[in-house]
Amino acid sequence: MTRTVAARTHPLDHLVLTAQNLDVARARLTTLGFVVAPTGIHPFGTENCCVFLADGTYLEPLAIRDEQAAMTAIADGNVFVARDRLYRDNRGDEGFSAIVLATDNADADHARCLEAGISAGDMLSFSRAFTDTAGKSDIASFKLAFAAGAGATDAFLFACERVNAPDVDRTALQAHANGATGIVEIVAVSDQPAEQHGLISVALDDPTADGQGGTFHLPNASLSVLDPASFTARFGQPAGAPTDLRFAAVVFSVRSADVTSRLLAANSIKHDIAGNDIVVQPAPGQGAAFIFREIP
Repeated sequence: MTRTVAARTHPLDHLVLTAQNLDVARARLTTLGFVVAPTGIHPFGTENCCVFLADGTYLEPLAIRDEQAAMTAIADGNVFVARDRLYRDNRGDEGFSAIVLATDNADADHARCLEAGISAGDMLSFSRAFTDTAGKSDIASFKLAFAAGAGATDAFLFACERVNAPDVDRTALQAHANGATGIVEIVAVSDQPAEQHGLISVALDDPTADGQGGTFHLPNASLSVLDPASFTARFGQPAGAPTDLRFAAVVFSVRSADVTSRLLAANSIKHDIAGNDIVVQPAPGQGAAFIFREIP
């Protein structure tokens, strides 16, 4: 699917979920009712197994495939791998480290982040081989620009420009047994939510975004920044340890809450009901709280 970037505010592209082991991530996500794509290998020591959704967004479970290659990449200034390592050192190997935004001009995003004092480091350009479920191969090329708060070691954002996007039919990869069709909300937690507004506004390329009510409205999803008490009140679960900024939950749209809950029960996945939401707490290979919400 080719994404058209809206004027100004960047849309959500994908989410990076750190994983210690891709086999564990693949098994967990499959049990949750997702179709998981074949493993993708990066040229700098990391690997992923993505979950693609019909709205064009996706999850990127990320693991270390080659420790030596990853360390070499960090020494060479690769910000993506360096931020991944920083997250793992501070939060462990299971989590939700980054929000990725779609852009048509990563160079402009990098310049804007530099000017605002929130750049997390040098841009990254890379290519990797891509193979779909039918065995069709191509080369995918990307250019990334990174943003992070001065004191935030638990989370970062980056803009992703697809320099070469393979024309791949992902229909089969988007037919999830749990009925998930897209991502409608990302939930972050901060001890001082208002202090994150400047970082997020610049990353979104929307100087008018002010997070009224703690929520930023992207063209295709929302990003809510809650204090720990508000997170607990909303989802009925503890928010975790205090933090500058931590991505904590993903809200998926599903066709039928009944179908989703029956699948979770059949697969022995513990889940809770919070209002209209089905809440599944983080587990190895999952990285974040997953919330399933029926949206007609």
